[in-house]
Amino acid sequence: MAITGDDVTLDEIIPISYDFSVVEVSSPDELAVVGADTRVRVTFFEEELELKLPFGSHTRLFLSEVNRAWSDVCEQYPKQEPKFDWLTKYRKVSKGARSLRKSIGATNIKMSQIKKSERSNSKKEDERSRDSVHESQERVKGEVRDDLIRNSQHILSNKDQMLGMPQFGLRDNLIKCELLKNEDAYTYIQNYSFFLGTYNVNGQNPKESLSPWLASSATPPDFYLVGFQELDLSKEAFLFNDTPKEPEWMSAVCKGLHPDAKYALVKLVRLVGIMLLFYVKIDIAAHISEVEAETVGTGVMGRMGNKGAVAIRFQFHNSDICVVNSHLAAHTDEFERRNQDFKDICRRIQFRQDDPTLPPLTIMKHDVVLWLGDLNYRISELEVDHVKDLIAKKDFETLCNHDQLKRQMDEEVVFVGFTEGEIDFQPTYKYDTGSDQWDTSEKCRVPAWCDRILWRGKSIKQLNYQSHMTLKTSDHKPVSSLLEIGIKVVNEESYKRTFEEIVRRIDRLENDCIPSVSLSQREFHFQDVKFMQHQAQTVTVHNDGQVPCQFEFIQKLDEPAYCKPWLTANPSKGFLAQGASVDIDLEVFVNRSTAPELNSGQQQLEDILVLHLERGKDYFISITGSYLPSCFGSSLSTLCMLREPIQEMPLETVRELSLKSNSNASNPETDKPQEIPKELWMMVDHLFRYAKKQEDLFQQPGLRTEFEEIRDCLDTGSLDTLPGSNHSVAEALLLFLDALPEPVVPFSFYPQCLDCCSDSSQCRQIISTLPQCHKNVFNYLTAFLQELLKHSAHNRLDATILGPIFAGLLFRSPTKQDPTEKRKVKEFFQHFLVQTPSDRDIHDKLPE
Repeated sequence: MAITGDDVTLDEIIPISYDFSVVEVSSPDELAVVGADTRVRVTFFEEELELKLPFGSHTRLFLSEVNRAWSDVCEQYPKQEPKFDWLTKYRKVSKGARSLRKSIGATNIKMSQIKKSERSNSKKEDERSRDSVHESQERVKGEVRDDLIRNSQHILSNKDQMLGMPQFGLRDNLIKCELLKNEDAYTYIQNYSFFLGTYNVNGQNPKESLSPWLASSATPPDFYLVGFQELDLSKEAFLFNDTPKEPEWMSAVCKGLHPDAKYALVKLVRLVGIMLLFYVKIDIAAHISEVEAETVGTGVMGRMGNKGAVAIRFQFHNSDICVVNSHLAAHTDEFERRNQDFKDICRRIQFRQDDPTLPPLTIMKHDVVLWLGDLNYRISELEVDHVKDLIAKKDFETLCNHDQLKRQMDEEVVFVGFTEGEIDFQPTYKYDTGSDQWDTSEKCRVPAWCDRILWRGKSIKQLNYQSHMTLKTSDHKPVSSLLEIGIKVVNEESYKRTFEEIVRRIDRLENDCIPSVSLSQREFHFQDVKFMQHQAQTVTVHNDGQVPCQFEFIQKLDEPAYCKPWLTANPSKGFLAQGASVDIDLEVFVNRSTAPELNSGQQQLEDILVLHLERGKDYFISITGSYLPSCFGSSLSTLCMLREPIQEMPLETVRELSLKSNSNASNPETDKPQEIPKELWMMVDHLFRYAKKQEDLFQQPGLRTEFEEIRDCLDTGSLDTLPGSNHSVAEALLLFLDALPEPVVPFSFYPQCLDCCSDSSQCRQIISTLPQCHKNVFNYLTAFLQELLKHSAHNRLDATILGPIFAGLLFRSPTKQDPTEKRKVKEFFQHFLVQTPSDRDIHDKLPE
């Protein structure tokens, strides 16, 4: 979860002055790791502070700003120390510097000295790249670490990296744009080999050498991109994203790499059991820059990380590359859910760019995209015995005709523009662990090519695509693909010549003309917007002026952002060359944070966007919409007052009831509420009747299309029974609880719950004092969960699974919830998952 301003406090202030210095500290063990975290010591007089900075653009930006500030000190105060009068108001809260133990081998380096060192290293870069791999390990480590230092700064030595530097101002962006347009004039293609591997290890520990998989090629590859799924299946890994198996498998990979080359780890990223490792030959590591990593969960409620993806993007020479390792939804019939997971991953993974004025990069905005993982697409419409017979005959062509992924790609539903090599190896799932025998369990899974590797981009040739049958650790077999990828390499002389020509041309064209654009439309209306259902319209911005222009949506007076929280413009800023156009997607999406005020009528779908041109005028875009109220995002007290489905009642009536319930002004004689919301009862009753024995309930996500049908059914009363699968209804229930503006246990009771979490009788006493509808809902839900636990032999649920899931929804902190509070809330709720004689049966808890 991201760290916000609420999570940090001001502990120490260190002015940047003549007595300020930065020291890079490292241990010898870290020297061979390109892309590792950078540790620096900040010194001011006798005070020292050691910082651990993550590799990537955030660190480069931070160190660049420190460097710039130190340079400003030298320029502005050449003869006297700055006074820093503005620090006076902070000195009362300063706690003093925390001196840290000095690290061995650290060298005091002023920021100016670091800059000089980089310039010196720049001249030696070409010599280092030609060094033999047989040089001493000490020298190689030192060179790699030097490159790491250089790549942690904005002062870059390679001309190809210059394109990735943050540039500010219209002129700089124009030069950058022209360089990209003329890229062919100063780059040439050079081939490099990429080993891609994917392995679902089924929660097992490494029991055998990985060399037959990782070192299967005759010559060592230049890159290794190795993905794992189901690294750890324990509940601890699922709930806390922590596992001891990460270093175990990382060590196994390191030992299994090709023995004829030396490699450095660039990046490791993991989400629960999905892990991606990125290694590169040491002698080409200097040309890697802009390394970023992102993760996204696509499990239940679109958040939980048992399914989802991890991704790494980087620049190599002048090519942008993105690698994705994903684990999509399981089970043969769930191909639509897998399609949805793929689209969610593409939409939600966004990489921050070095230039903060530029929008984030999505997966598809890279020159090369490499996608691997357990995609879980199955072989359908064939019986298991028929499939095994075709495998025995090596009739893989017939099998591929029934492969779900091939069919979905042919229909251009997913992986549009991607390529997969010909499959000439037998399916990699499912085997009895420790053998080459097909699944002999009671389920007897149909063999399938779950584990796949695909690519997207130009100048890519597949040299090999195979499974590795000798590895028997898991019920999957590992898969590898060896790709030869043409990388764009910068010719220094051609680059310099092109750059100078562009600058001269811009000098001739630059004048005092005011930028101007035309908009395809200035008024947009979004009809029948629904909870968690995306709508988008497009405005085309055309540069019809005489000069290039830079645009950005800007904040209106006294507003925190350029638009309301239910609206986004993508891209929100950018650069337009003369005569160019850009399509901006205006997207409306109502979620749990924005639905309550829209349901109650306190807010409307109305906003005005201000599109600002640098050195030009502002353009105004009007946004309106009609929102259909939903039980999702409405309060429990309001829903208990509604006798009819929320969309069957006049909007004014819904608003009046919402105001009454919020102010407790209802008349108990005329406005007698239901015991619990009928919408909640419909979902729980459906699960009680049909899903008590459903395996993986509340752990496997449902389909978004089915959720939308369930939502519409609850909001309109169009059906007597809920549509969709049990998993979709279960996820709808979780989303319903998550969207409540006031949780089942109201915010005002939260501190009391934390204080008495270990005392069962006090916990029950607190619940007995909740507002009536909140108490009814709490008792109804806990009775339902107790019923589920009675069928744990079939549904595989227990209190350690249900407890954290529902505790996090029923008890919500009014502020940031820390780990201690989460533990106490879980402990509080555990008291209610064990049935006592005072608990009423679920059948007695029905709405009137």
